[in-house]
Amino acid sequence: MEDKYKYTNELINESSPYLLQHAHNPVNWHAWNEKTLQLARDEDKPLLISIGYSACHWCHVMEHESFEDEEVARLMNENFICIKVDREERPDVDDIYMNAVQIISGSGGWPLNCFALPDGRPFWGGTYFPKQKWMGLLNQISEMYKSRRGDLEKQAESITQSVNNESVFSALEEKKDFTEKDVKKFYHGMRSSFDLVEGGTTGSPKFPMPSRYEFLMDYYYQTDDKAVLDYVGLSLGKMAFGGIYDQLGGGFARYSVDGEWKVPHFEKMLYDNAQLVSVYSHAYQLTGSDLFKSVTSETLEYIEREMTSPEGAFYSSLDADSNGEEGEFYVWTSKELKNILGEGAELFIEYYHIDKEALWEGDKNVLLRMESLQEFAAGKNLDYEKLKASFVGLKAKLMEVREKRIRPALDDKILTSWNALMLKAYVDAYMALGDQKYLDAAMMNADFISAKLMDKDGRLCHSFKDGKQTANGFLEDYALTINAFIQLYQTGFDDKYLNLAKKLFDYSLQYFYNKETGAFYFTSNADPGLIARKVDLYDQVIPSSLSVMARAANDLGWYFDENDYREISRKLLSGILQKMLQYPNSFTNWGFLLIELSYGKYMVAIAGKEAVEKGTEINKAYLPNKLLIGSTEANNSPHLINRYVQGETRIYVCTETACKAFTTDSGKAVELLRQEK
Repeated sequence: MEDKYKYTNELINESSPYLLQHAHNPVNWHAWNEKTLQLARDEDKPLLISIGYSACHWCHVMEHESFEDEEVARLMNENFICIKVDREERPDVDDIYMNAVQIISGSGGWPLNCFALPDGRPFWGGTYFPKQKWMGLLNQISEMYKSRRGDLEKQAESITQSVNNESVFSALEEKKDFTEKDVKKFYHGMRSSFDLVEGGTTGSPKFPMPSRYEFLMDYYYQTDDKAVLDYVGLSLGKMAFGGIYDQLGGGFARYSVDGEWKVPHFEKMLYDNAQLVSVYSHAYQLTGSDLFKSVTSETLEYIEREMTSPEGAFYSSLDADSNGEEGEFYVWTSKELKNILGEGAELFIEYYHIDKEALWEGDKNVLLRMESLQEFAAGKNLDYEKLKASFVGLKAKLMEVREKRIRPALDDKILTSWNALMLKAYVDAYMALGDQKYLDAAMMNADFISAKLMDKDGRLCHSFKDGKQTANGFLEDYALTINAFIQLYQTGFDDKYLNLAKKLFDYSLQYFYNKETGAFYFTSNADPGLIARKVDLYDQVIPSSLSVMARAANDLGWYFDENDYREISRKLLSGILQKMLQYPNSFTNWGFLLIELSYGKYMVAIAGKEAVEKGTEINKAYLPNKLLIGSTEANNSPHLINRYVQGETRIYVCTETACKAFTTDSGKAVELLRQEK
């Protein structure tokens, strides 16, 4: 195979699809490892660190314009040790150099291109550069390295210090009492960014920010502020009707480039779809909306069809491009639709606003809706059920045609953290919709994680490809897997999931926890060090690993009656609270913990033969402030001891200090929980 290519570099030995995309560039790319860093030190050459990911459109553009060009490659090879990094495989490296570029330029993105001294300290960087500008920069940096090395050393020292200061954290020693006033102040700080016309946040581009809507639903549950629920419903409805949602095949693109959710940046990421399945599942529990139910089920159909391995693991992403064009796989012309759909085309074209609001570039349309099919049918005086059946057939015709198109490239590496998000999504969908196949998929994935991605001592890998673990685990892997296992435990009360969660947490305490500051580092102390050891504070599209770990510590403290765990959680929230109140949109997942420690949390203990069935009934309700524990037989755990009575299934609703009188009716247990909010 390699004989077909004029060039082959060291990336040919990697497993990441993104790195392999560059294995035949004329650039002499190296992977990030100690051997490469030593080569830079030995040759005293600056590092050129280029970071991207498989589904990134502008990464492909820069590769085609510059990295496949022999003239550009000559400049790069002669003057730099060139390192290509998959940001999804090495989020620790990406975070450091992204911070550096943001400090240098005030903004960041991918492709990320950063220049550093041989020891890894960054001194200059940016994102996408057109070919001529890139060549000019290469010449300029090379000349500066030769003639003004001292200036670059000073700049690198200053930037490195700033990178190290970026995530300084120290948990407060005193035990702070969190109040409803804190929660309301946090919420009111978020409100100024609400787009009350199109949903989401004001401006463009528009990113789905799942933890924002999760927090707001929890806030509504506690406060009954209907304006909050209206905003969540507006946002989720607009996303579901927009082009950001694949109206044919289900699933969400990464973001919309406009302020109306119309035109997506077409890549589909596992982490977005996992979290949005959870959001829409919870929104369905809260509202009973058929739209939210269908988005949940359609997105999981997409995951099953296109993103699931035979072993039950989940792939990482689908590219934005196909056949060399962004979005080519997903868009339609009115002529195509008429030819494919025949006499059914007229209503379909009208409903999806073809050649009107749906028009994108040239004659291409991104399918989008502006009303439900039921509303459309009523406006046309058509029979809704007949129209619905007709549209199912029309969509099937289009899917058949679409499946014959050149497909977007699949990044089939398996990331532990993203798999954990998808595992939890399947559990959340099972709780809301009750479909057994969702629970089966979750358990299959949990078995894969524990068998393939986890060692006996509790060590997780981060990335898995072709049967091999290819990167050691980061805090996000531990935190999100703990969270997923806790959620899975609550569906059937299988102790193995709860014990695995505790095992992973205890491993994290040993390898990630800093007793002096009270925080968990993003990287393990067993791994080679980088120029900075960061703490992941800020919630972005994926919640910060520290916020997820803080919530996990609180949950495990409840389950195992470990006050030390709960104290870790309280101290973490104490240490972050002032930043939360100052910058609420950067700490939305932390907001859950603030609600839990302000309004209270409840343990629902179920003992008896029908414990699983009773738990399933309770899980159908939206109850964000509860944990379930249960057993079908006598059990000596702190919350179940002496609660088993032969021939009866009892349900206890408990706070940290006391339990209400038991009930045998799951509906009454739900009422008790709602009364206590």
